[in-house]
Amino acid sequence: MTGSPFRRMLRASAPDFWRLWYAGLIVFTVRWLETVAIGVVVYQRTESAFTVAMMTMLRLLPMGLFGAFLGALAERFDRRATLIGVLVLMGGTSSALGALAWTGHLEVWHLALASFVNGCGWSTDNPVRRMMMGEVVGREHMGTAMALDVGANNASRMIGPAMGGFLLAGVGIEGVFVLSVAMYVTAIAATVTIQSRIPPSPGAGAVLARISEGLAIVRGDKRLIGTLIVTVIYNVFCWPFTSMVPVIGRDRLFLGPEGVGVLASLDGIGAFAGAFLLALWLTPAWYGRAYLGGIIAYTVSLIVFALTTNPAIAGIALLLTGLGGAGFSTMQATIVYLAAPPEMRSRILGVLSVCIGTGPIGFVWLGWLADRIGAHDATAMTGGLGLLALALTWRWWRAI
Repeated sequence: MTGSPFRRMLRASAPDFWRLWYAGLIVFTVRWLETVAIGVVVYQRTESAFTVAMMTMLRLLPMGLFGAFLGALAERFDRRATLIGVLVLMGGTSSALGALAWTGHLEVWHLALASFVNGCGWSTDNPVRRMMMGEVVGREHMGTAMALDVGANNASRMIGPAMGGFLLAGVGIEGVFVLSVAMYVTAIAATVTIQSRIPPSPGAGAVLARISEGLAIVRGDKRLIGTLIVTVIYNVFCWPFTSMVPVIGRDRLFLGPEGVGVLASLDGIGAFAGAFLLALWLTPAWYGRAYLGGIIAYTVSLIVFALTTNPAIAGIALLLTGLGGAGFSTMQATIVYLAAPPEMRSRILGVLSVCIGTGPIGFVWLGWLADRIGAHDATAMTGGLGLLALALTWRWWRAI
């Protein structure tokens, strides 16, 4: 254990890493807290699986629209100040929703607008916060740092959905937003105390020129091409199924808000366990296997979840999606960070954000299909298409 990657990174990491890690934990937790609560409320008001999927899609849309731009733009500003500004923006959005809910004026379009605004903040995570984490811990510890960061994300998927379900049932949607604001305040306080600085790049050129340079690097590296293709497949065919968990939980498994919250948290439990194991034992020789094996396990498990009518089997399937997702998510940013030239990391992580931002295509497709053939059949069919897409693109991702 003394020589494990986890122990070596703990000895090398600075307090600033843990401050950045905590800020990510809060953003992740609030995202899942609000996603589940908003999904339940929107479905209660509209009875439309498509509209529920659109709420999650709007959180992803800014990545596809602005990811590359933000990655290049981030190089021109102090990352710490940018991160503080993003947290303030997201906290302010939750404050506005809480006020609307308390006064009885909250509408579905308010939730849609807020999802898009907070999605803009989320789209900066790779080129700003995770870029800072890599610079703090160093290249040799990036894989372990990402495992710990993904572990925080996955812990939030255990905590956030369950809290959202119980708050929604016991207090109402306004209680969800009050808690969100309180959590954002603690994240801002942690970020203000960060000592490390990544100053703006000297001689910064035009943002569009920087984006072009980043894309040229991607085209010349088979590892980057393969990683980004797999990322697109995951975000179009696999991840969108999370928006259907509230719908399937209610209509197929006959669960209430508390049950839906607990069910959704099981994915996070599996993912947290997977990230913990990766942080302890994963070595660079296994990065590619963890990435590819993770997405295959994730996709097969989501199909099982969609087709079963047994809540226990559905829960086990979600645990397995979490385990598979941990391998995929941990290695996604790690492989890109390590493959990119140091001076290009922010902008290429921005390109990664664009690939993640293709998720709205999957959410629109899945929501549209779910309204026509049912959420469970649509989810299973989309997962099957994901496996087919992986098989058809083997020639590109085998370089990983």
